[in-house]
Amino acid sequence: MRIAYTKEDVLEKAREYNVQFIRLQFTDLFGVFKNIAVTIDELPRALEGKVSFDSSVLEGLVSNQTRDIYLVPDPATFVIFPWRPREGAVARLICDAVTPQGEPFDACSRHVLKRALRAAADAGYELQVGAEIDFFLFHLDQQGNPTVITHDQAGYCDLTPLDLGENARRDMVLTLKEMGFDVSSSHHEIAPGQHQIFLREENALTMADQIATFRFVVRTIAQRHGLHASFMPKPFAHLNGSGMHLHLALYAGGENVFHQTVGSFIAGLIEHADALTAIANPLVNSYKRLAFRELAPALAGWSYGNRNTMIRVPVRQESLTHIILRSPDAAANPYLVIAVTLAAGLDGIARSREAPPALDNFDFGKMKHSALGETRRLPSNLGAALDALARDELVCRVLGEQIAGQFQKVKEMEWERYETQVHKWELDEYLANY
Repeated sequence: MRIAYTKEDVLEKAREYNVQFIRLQFTDLFGVFKNIAVTIDELPRALEGKVSFDSSVLEGLVSNQTRDIYLVPDPATFVIFPWRPREGAVARLICDAVTPQGEPFDACSRHVLKRALRAAADAGYELQVGAEIDFFLFHLDQQGNPTVITHDQAGYCDLTPLDLGENARRDMVLTLKEMGFDVSSSHHEIAPGQHQIFLREENALTMADQIATFRFVVRTIAQRHGLHASFMPKPFAHLNGSGMHLHLALYAGGENVFHQTVGSFIAGLIEHADALTAIANPLVNSYKRLAFRELAPALAGWSYGNRNTMIRVPVRQESLTHIILRSPDAAANPYLVIAVTLAAGLDGIARSREAPPALDNFDFGKMKHSALGETRRLPSNLGAALDALARDELVCRVLGEQIAGQFQKVKEMEWERYETQVHKWELDEYLANY
């Protein structure tokens, strides 16, 4: 549980622990953690939101047009990095971006989530979110660059000596716990070198902050073990990809109301699924993980136990009812994906939509692409997802004009670069024969 520090608490803790540097951290439009480091002497000024910077670092694309922004730290996010020396310690604060007039900056993704949470609160709802996050551990080459050689050949929930990443994973969990994370579990995943850590449910803003921090911490601890942690959704064609399963529960008046509203919430997610996918699966590579395979969450539907659906509903009753959104991957911006997921689900509730039938009887082995019938699959590539995003008024409205437009622009450029490349598969398939 996050401690509700005030500005005065932060100053006192910084003095108590001899903090010398503070990283003012923020997330750009595409979910990449950034920071500016200030000295302890600058901390009082930083806490008053007087540190300015170039807006392009948030917008994800440097151009000749720039705007000034100011970073406003959230005191509740203050934490001292456990892996740094205690003498001359280093701490961090997660920041919101504002304009020189003090208004929320329109390309600040943390503001997008805050705005969505206020809209939910106005309707009487609060969202709780947990996250199961997968990643691979790879060896480094002699120059310190990541390879695609997995750190082990272990499988699902294997132990040492097969699970060679156990020590690194333990240090990650201990570090996360020292930083205030509530870690539910961790284990080796299905593919060689693949691991999962499960963050227990928190309020939505805290969880988005934790997911953004999680990737930074995991990669830092992996590096200290001489390894590279990758959240790339599908590093190998023949192995399972890495996802970020979001556990969602909706509360009203302190009570879980999903046992009453879950069908409509699911209906909203499915109705907006194609546009959500553009945000939840933002890389060209994301769609290799969502390809129509036995274990891929490729269907725009729900089930109690079918791995092919984007949504699973664990069989629990009343106050324990929750859903698992299985389609996102950890390359997504956590603030944006939680914001649009919440808005889509609440749209289903507001319009009293009914969820379609469960897809538990869907048989991947007997079903071909041409035989899906009324069962809809998620977009098969980034281009198709971006087209769906452009058509979805609700999702674009939640993102705001600036973020929706910039996201579309940069990701269309990424898709175009991919489409114009000649890939090794094409050379292997065609060069000798044509």
